[in-house]
Amino acid sequence: MQIGAHVRDDDPLAAVAEREADVVQFFLSDPQGWKAPQPHPHGETIKESAVEVFIHAPYLINVASLNNRIRIPSRKNVAQHASGAAAIGANGLIVHGGHVGADAEIEDGLANWRKLFEREADKGGFAVPVLIENTAGGDHAMTRELDVIARLWDRVGEFGAGFCLDTCHAYAAGWDLSTAVERVIAITGRIDLVHCNNSRDEFGSNRDRHASVVDGEGTIDPELLAEVVRKAGAPVVVETPADGQSADIAYLRKQLG
Repeated sequence: MQIGAHVRDDDPLAAVAEREADVVQFFLSDPQGWKAPQPHPHGETIKESAVEVFIHAPYLINVASLNNRIRIPSRKNVAQHASGAAAIGANGLIVHGGHVGADAEIEDGLANWRKLFEREADKGGFAVPVLIENTAGGDHAMTRELDVIARLWDRVGEFGAGFCLDTCHAYAAGWDLSTAVERVIAITGRIDLVHCNNSRDEFGSNRDRHASVVDGEGTIDPELLAEVVRKAGAPVVVETPADGQSADIAYLRKQLG
């Protein structure tokens, strides 16, 4: 089982060594900005390393949006970050599902996701797989509810869209984690990456606040988190506080044998 962490982006391989990790995830640009990623200073070393690499897209991206000022740069940014991810040998680009406004139909947001994949398919496809991540809240979100994810996959599954399962987001959205893996795979046919995060808030809170897997501040049983990882059988990234990531990785390794 390949297990690692989301780390600082200046020298991710050094962070990997500190945590004794097998997998690394980081940003290629400001997560709160629209700038295209620049060549990474350690890009060749990262590409040649044995570490499994994933890139997280900026948080501002909202492919589903009906606002042209958000949707159009979002499409452009996804393609730019996919190319940047490919340049360092990444295995995938994680993108949040996004949402539409309260006065819009979810169906329109789903259609915008399909348009993204259609446009890129006409250009030969994304440079790396795009892994769509489930989210914790939002009444008009594309990936909070499993039934909406199923509707999304009816539109993007044929293009090879991947799925990233975040345990904190799922728990906050009210999913039963004991059956989450089976239910996701029944919809998408795949889980490409697990974000194994505990939650600072209670079940069904719709709040996206991560906690360390094992420091005692989370509200999810760590054994249940380990079981989700075991069932998923995919690479794992902990997006937990940096000072506890080594312990989180060691705990998951021990639990998974």
